Amino acid sequence: MRLSITKCHGSGNDFALIDARDLALDDADWAQVARALTDRAGPVGGDGILLLTGADAEAAFGMRIFNADGSEPETCLNGLRCIARAGLEATGQPSAHVRLKTSHADVARDADLAAGVYTVRETAGPASLDVRAWPLDGEGDEIREAVIARLSPDLRFTAVAMPNPHLIAFVDRVDEAELVRIGEICEGAPAWLPNRANVSFVELRDADTLYVRTFERGVGLTNACGSAMGAATFVAGLTGRLPFDRTVTVRNRGGLVRASASEAGMVTLSGNATVEWTGTVTIDLAQGTAHDLAVTQRHPEEIAAWAAI
Repeated sequence: MRLSITKCHGSGNDFALIDARDLALDDADWAQVARALTDRAGPVGGDGILLLTGADAEAAFGMRIFNADGSEPETCLNGLRCIARAGLEATGQPSAHVRLKTSHADVARDADLAAGVYTVRETAGPASLDVRAWPLDGEGDEIREAVIARLSPDLRFTAVAMPNPHLIAFVDRVDEAELVRIGEICEGAPAWLPNRANVSFVELRDADTLYVRTFERGVGLTNACGSAMGAATFVAGLTGRLPFDRTVTVRNRGGLVRASASEAGMVTLSGNATVEWTGTVTIDLAQGTAHDLAVTQRHPEEIAAWAAI
């Protein structure tokens, strides 16, 4: 099967984007496509694949995402910006209501973060504190700045769904080895956390800056996770570290976004949707492999603009 793809990223969270509006593949096939295209040893590589899907009565277009392990999360806010760019360009609209797996979001072209950096504003939510819906068993209905002894005797986590599940711990300094250790516990889908969760360590660097490092469900340690940055911004307000409705800079290994969160749980991120190249590739569904990549157009000016910030 030959597919047209766009290699893109939001804050360094990189994807192969596919216009799937006229493609009829089932979920098992898309999971195989994801495994093939995200393989870092293959011709493309990435954290996941993004599917631009069609309109319905509520939304101008939709988004689906499949992680590197073939699983389908509820949302991906870095990926949403890339889908928003593709959808807005395809429909000719400056803004849109977008259908996600279990929710909706609003997107619009925004003022560029820097010269030449295509920037999208996205608003999603509301965030939920009800861990019974994850489920996360044995820790009560909500977890706010609380120790989860099965993960760590010292760290205090806040649990929030965006609607994908996040465990957020504010730390003085990110201990990457500890983050991986805890992330791998959650990734193992223990009986008390059967659907797994994203785990983030967050540094409050000053009154206007957060730094977020995430072990992402279905991906592992990642350069960026948009919903984690949104969840961290909301938790910063919830715990009194930052005021609600203040626009702050959220940094990560892959870059940065502008972010704000309301007390009602709505989160707005403004960040890049950078296109690196477009091309075609052959997928062997039976083997879950990709080969014969042909890049038809490169965008070095976009890569350079993002590198500059």
